[in-house]
Order: sequence, then structure tokens, then C-alpha cells
Amino acid sequence: MTEAHYNRVVLKLSGEALSGEEGYGISPKVIQSISKQVKEIVDLGVEVAIVVGGGNIWRGKVGSEMGMDRASADYMGMLATIMNSLALQDGLETIDVQTRVQTSIEMRQVAEPYIRRKAIRHLEKKRVVIFAAGTGNPYFSTDTTAALRAAEIEAEVILMAKNNVDGVYTDDPKINKEAKKYDSLTYLEMLNEGLGVMDSTASSLCMDNDLPLIVFSITEEGNIKRVIQGENIGTTIRGN
Repeated sequence: MTEAHYNRVVLKLSGEALSGEEGYGISPKVIQSISKQVKEIVDLGVEVAIVVGGGNIWRGKVGSEMGMDRASADYMGMLATIMNSLALQDGLETIDVQTRVQTSIEMRQVAEPYIRRKAIRHLEKKRVVIFAAGTGNPYFSTDTTAALRAAEIEAEVILMAKNNVDGVYTDDPKINKEAKKYDSLTYLEMLNEGLGVMDSTASSLCMDNDLPLIVFSITEEGNIKRVIQGENIGTTIRGN
């Protein structure tokens, strides 16, 4: 299998995935690894958009639980995603992958504002587009951002790259050794069983727009390319 099964995808990265073994901050080694994997699928002709979380730097929910105003805490989380996005942009451009960062919160000295038509034009020119700052609104996760942007740019699939987990399980495999991995699921099954892959708002958006989701591990190099080429790794979630 050498051909890509998808033409346009959204790659969803958790902030924790960028922190490596440290568990916080940004690991240059991880940035290099992810950048190389993204370059592999760009070289196959795939149009790639990326949404990255900010949990390696700041989590709005944690700030809220500490007594902060929830909106302020969430805006801080959006700024964390911008830092991650700029690090990822630098990693990609170091290996000659043209990349644009678009932010939902305007900061023109740092990145472009999010404009749907401009984002699609970048993708058509085979530039990687990184969507930063979430939806620009508090109370929404970066999972919801990935679902929303995927629908807006008419992506064919969302690739949810996890750190140290190779799919969706019946329970946490790190705690419960009897946990079984799902090869495929529907969004309704995922919600009904409370599997916590993504929040209910994001799940509903994917379900309503018939957007499949593939959950897989990014820890093993080459996995993004394997998914793009149709290898059955991870867990596929569909509308029905």
C-alpha cells in the first residue's frame, strides 16, 4: 500500500503528545518526530490541517477548578495552543514543509487570523495549516475545534493521535489489564458507554457531519502514514 486513501485530513494532536517523557512543556525530539511523520503524508500528496491542544502548558479546566474565572482560564489555554502551534510550524519548516498557522484570536504579528477560504487555498497549495487558539471561545475544547474545522474545510477524516495509547479500549489499559481494544465503534456507542475519547459536543459535530474519526498512537514513528495508507491500526469511529 503506497497510495493515500484520503485527500484532505485533520490531524488532532493532544498537547501532552508534544511533551514526550517529561509530561510537560515542549520536547524538541517529539516535535522533530511528528514533523517527519507529517512530511511523509504531505509527500504522498495529502492536504493536512492540524489542531493541537495546550495541556502540556496549561489546562483551562484545571485553572477553573483552582478558583479562576473559567473564561480567563480557557483563554490562557488558547494561548498555550498557539505556543505549541508555532513550535510545530518551526519543526515542519525546518524540514522544508510550507506551513501556515491560523489563529481564532487575532495576533497578526504572530500568525494569520482564521479565514476559512484562505485556509482551503493554503491546503490546495499543499501547505500544512495549523489551527491555533481553539474556536476562539471559552468552554469549547480543542476536540470540538478539530470537529468544527474538519467540517468547515470538508476534510474526509479526523486522525486523533494519542500519546502511549493505540486506540479505544473498554477501560484504561494502563490500569485494567483485562481492557479490550475496539477495532471499530459508532459515535452513539462511544457516548453511551462513556468511553471519553472526545467530548460530547465534538462527538455530535462529527456525527451530524458524517465525519469518521481514527484514534491511534503517535508514539510509534510512521503510524500517521500507515493510517493514511489504509492500514487497520487503532480504532475507527463512524456515524453508524
